[in-house]
Amino acid sequence: MRQAYAHRAVLVLESGADERAPGGAITAALCGDAAHEPPCPLAAHHTAVERHDDELRLRILFAAAPDRVDEIRRRIDTALAAGRFIGPDGVLSRWQAVESGCDRLAPQERPHARRLLR
Repeated sequence: MRQAYAHRAVLVLESGADERAPGGAITAALCGDAAHEPPCPLAAHHTAVERHDDELRLRILFAAAPDRVDEIRRRIDTALAAGRFIGPDGVLSRWQAVESGCDRLAPQERPHARRLLR
């Protein structure tokens, strides 16, 4: 039975980098391509981004079977540690991963998590 999980990350974007690029990198890592038809083959997911000066804070919510969680987190960490992604427009964005790891679902994230579980 699938459950909802949260992952957090903090990145420092290179000047001019697209804020959406880390989310694209995560989607490519989890789904094989940043642009794909639903459903996500490995784990339904959503990446929220908040910018604070040159820092980008990501919250990744995903729904998966408990035996797949470590693999999903590893894929997310690997995608972010790579520090680069070429978007669909062909533009390369770069960043430095400062931290990445598991987190608890916040109470306000529970409705979104339930949607991912459907």
